[in-house]
Amino acid sequence: MKIPGLAVPPLTPFNSDLKVDEALLKGEIDYVIDSCNAAVVVAAGVEAQEYHFLTMDERKNLISKTIEFVGKRRPVAVGISHPSYRTAIELAHFAEKQGADMIQLLAPLRPFGGEPTRAELVSYFEMVSRESSLPMMLYLNPGPGANVDVNTTIELAALDKVKYVKESSRDLSRVGLLIERIDQGGLAAYLTTIQMLLITLELGGSGAAIPPPAAELGARILEAFQAGDRAEAVRLQRQFSYFPSKWMHRGLTPTMKATMKILGRSIGEPYPPFNTFTEEEIGALTTYIQSTDLTPKGK
Repeated sequence: MKIPGLAVPPLTPFNSDLKVDEALLKGEIDYVIDSCNAAVVVAAGVEAQEYHFLTMDERKNLISKTIEFVGKRRPVAVGISHPSYRTAIELAHFAEKQGADMIQLLAPLRPFGGEPTRAELVSYFEMVSRESSLPMMLYLNPGPGANVDVNTTIELAALDKVKYVKESSRDLSRVGLLIERIDQGGLAAYLTTIQMLLITLELGGSGAAIPPPAAELGARILEAFQAGDRAEAVRLQRQFSYFPSKWMHRGLTPTMKATMKILGRSIGEPYPPFNTFTEEEIGALTTYIQSTDLTPKGK
């Protein structure tokens, strides 16, 4: 993975039968590579990809098709997240056979309730990492996953196979400390999220994980930062002040899919029934997107 850079998870397009629309997926992956300049493409790994709605066979097919459509143009990280370490290992073996470059694994909640202990999380990641030769991206996302404290995060990042950490927190005190201890400390490359991209780069972090089309703006922020044009980087980062947070009560995936449609890059709707944008909200989102640097298809 090119550092600094963006890890970009393509959104999952569904057809009218609620099966993955492979033609739309292929076009979206081209956009992710060409316009979002993904440093790594993430397959079936985060909530934006709605993998929870897929059967195991459908999830494996999404993985294999993503790797096929990327076609070695970028490294691919395959999501193997599952509360069962045995299922995660099964997916890791599958990813390796398909030609993945790394695996991504969410720090899990206990399936029967409650936050896992530090010892449980370390044991879980050790059991999975022993069974795969691929480098690992540690994925931290409280809610769908465990709320992992700073010291446990550092211990997990120090595991031999963990080469990348994807952090979902918007807490600058946490992010700043972990950049120092993990990224600057030489344990792993530390990536954050949409709202934290520029400050992450300025503090010495390695980038962010951002879905399309927000990743297109992220790529422009990264380009301006690397060119030493801080004013342009700040101007672009400020476009994330309202987007997507103003619409996040609808969820990140519905907001990103609605934005793709506004840009003429529709990949369909979120998996039902989770698509509750009102006409008024779509109008407000459209007005805002037209004020940003996101590029409508064909321009």
